[in-house]
Amino acid sequence: MNKYESVIIINPNLDEVAVKSLQDKFAELINKNGKVESVEEMGKRKLAYQIKKNEEGIYVVFHFEAKPELIAELERIYRITDDVLKFIVVKMD
Repeated sequence: MNKYESVIIINPNLDEVAVKSLQDKFAELINKNGKVESVEEMGKRKLAYQIKKNEEGIYVVFHFEAKPELIAELERIYRITDDVLKFIVVKMD
């Protein structure tokens, strides 16, 4: 299994409960085929440019171990989740 870091930017108009449920949803998905090492909510931050008419976003960072096959599925779920504005998954050394 490889180590990965995933940063997602969530819609800033969501309340804390909705943000927490999204975090839990993604952590559960990762834990099915890997292991979440840490989840860090960095809070609401100003974006460099507007994304879907939002000037701010809630940043969440996941550090996890997983098999490479999981990454395609995780990115697919990020894409179809309306409240995820942007995301990136990076393989760590």
